[in-house]
Amino acid sequence: MLNVVTLVGRVGSDPKPTFFESGKMKCQLTLAVRRPTSRSDEPDWFNLEFWGREAQVATDYAKKGSLIGVKGSLKFETWTDQSGNKRSSPTIKVDKLDLLGSKRDVDHNMANNNPDNF
Repeated sequence: MLNVVTLVGRVGSDPKPTFFESGKMKCQLTLAVRRPTSRSDEPDWFNLEFWGREAQVATDYAKKGSLIGVKGSLKFETWTDQSGNKRSSPTIKVDKLDLLGSKRDVDHNMANNNPDNF
């Protein structure tokens, strides 16, 4: 079986790191990706989850507006809400993170806060 997801897009929120007593680290953020065939101006949004070294790199360098590439696998977070209904949310568990673009690009996007950059 094959479960591989590859995405390139702009970080939609600053990273949210979580540190565990065991010394492990997790980082979560969102990624906006445009479909080349879509006529809509709205991007597709993905929840990303990083662990270990990749989590540290994401926390340190993947700020809102950054252009990144990720490779990982799709998983579904499942839970029961307060009403007793089963809920689920797709998440990309990232194995590889590539920082794309330059620091100047990120600074420019942040300064302009231009939604077209997402």
